[in-house]
Amino acid sequence: MSGQESPAICSAKGCHAAATWAVVWNNPRLHSPDREKVWVACGEHKQPLADYLAVRSFLKRVEPLEAVS
Repeated sequence: MSGQESPAICSAKGCHAAATWAVVWNNPRLHSPDREKVWVACGEHKQPLADYLAVRSFLKRVEPLEAVS
């Protein structure tokens, strides 16, 4: 083992691209307000994943992945 971390892979179903975005969300019915869940996304899937969460009022923010690492 080299000690290097593997790159994050996009959370979108069937996507194997490297993730560069963090889609931060919280389901208030299941999680306390301070708990944040993160889906990682490639550039192509950043908006569809954010839209999916926004429709459900779960989306908190979208930011570059290195900002949450």
